[in-house]
Order: sequence, then structure tokens, then C-alpha cells
Amino acid sequence: MTTPEDVRASLSAGVLSAEESHAALLRSVVEVARAIFDSRAASIFLLDEEADELVFEAVAGEGSGELVGRRFPSSTGIAGWVLVTRQPMILEDVARDPRFAREVAETTGYVPRGLMAVPLLHDERVLGVLEVLDRPQQARFTLAEMDLLGMFATQAAIALDLLQRARRARSALETGDSSDLAVLARLAERVEALDEPTRSQALRVLAELDALLESRRS
Repeated sequence: MTTPEDVRASLSAGVLSAEESHAALLRSVVEVARAIFDSRAASIFLLDEEADELVFEAVAGEGSGELVGRRFPSSTGIAGWVLVTRQPMILEDVARDPRFAREVAETTGYVPRGLMAVPLLHDERVLGVLEVLDRPQQARFTLAEMDLLGMFATQAAIALDLLQRARRARSALETGDSSDLAVLARLAERVEALDEPTRSQALRVLAELDALLESRRS
């Protein structure tokens, strides 16, 4: 006989798997962006709305081993400006821009010379910021590259949205009703058994279901 604890454990495993896959996708986005733009580093910041902070969610290159999970106020620096205005930005010399938060950059152990940053938008919501930092050969960022980075931002925003939903689902497990968990567990098991691209489509459906349930709770 399946107990509520069994259901909760099954669903928890499915949610954890989904969270790990979305986080891995974010890591791949920054790694590919860094390689394509030949930059010293690339990073994705997630907006934590409750804390009103930006969080290093994925980092490639400089600081990749230490920065993930680091937080700072959401209005801070260039990333904060891009987040608030929802506008992309190219800076060739960040030291000359008053919006650059040098003291925050110094705490990360890496102060960039130039950068390109774009907001991560999904369904009219701003979820975070994607940045690429510095070129070894002093090459300048271009508007065409800004458009290309925007394409990366679209994919990152989708993954970031799904990651947030997975984390909310994991949190809900702590207080969820066992009957609801049983239904969700069956759905999670069936989704995990699907082949791509059907699995990705099913995850989108579950994300929409999560959004519907969230709207009904509010």
C-alpha cells in the first residue's frame, strides 16, 4: 500500500530531478555564451523577489567555483540597472560608468573591464540578468552580438522560470495535502518516462498547471 510518505518521496525525487536538469541547462547557457563571445566570464543572475536580491545562479569562467549562490541587493550595479529598466547594455569601460558597483565586484574577486548584459524576460516578467564579461584581445562588443546574446537570454529565461517552479514545488512538498501529492506523483512519474521532445512539452504543461494553481491560491 502506498503511504503519503511514499508519495511525497516519489514526487520529491521527480521535482529534484527537474530542478537539477534546469540548473544544468543554465550552466550550459553560460558556458556556450562564454565560448561564442570569447569572453573571460559569463553569468546568470536570478531575481529573488522575496529577498529583493540578485543571486548568482550559473557562472562560467572567472569565479565559476566560488560565486554560485552569492547574493547582493537587486538594484546594485549594472546588473541591477538592467533588471530594473529591462534594457540591454554594452559597456567597454565599466570604470567610467557611475552605475558600476566596483566594491561589489571586488568582493567577487574579479573586476571586469567591459561587459554586455541583457535582462531575462519571460511572459512579461523579469527573472534575472545574463552577462558576458571582457575579451582577451580587447575586441569590442557589437550590436549584432547584443542581438545574439538576446537569443541566449530567451533560452535562459525559460530554464530560469522552470527552475523557480521546481523550487516552489519542492517547498510545497513540506505542507502539501497527501491526496494532491498522489495526483502530482502520478503525473511526475509519467512525465519522467516520456521521450524527448514530448517530455519537454509535458514539463511546459506542468509549469502552466503550477501557474494556474498559484493564481488560485493568491
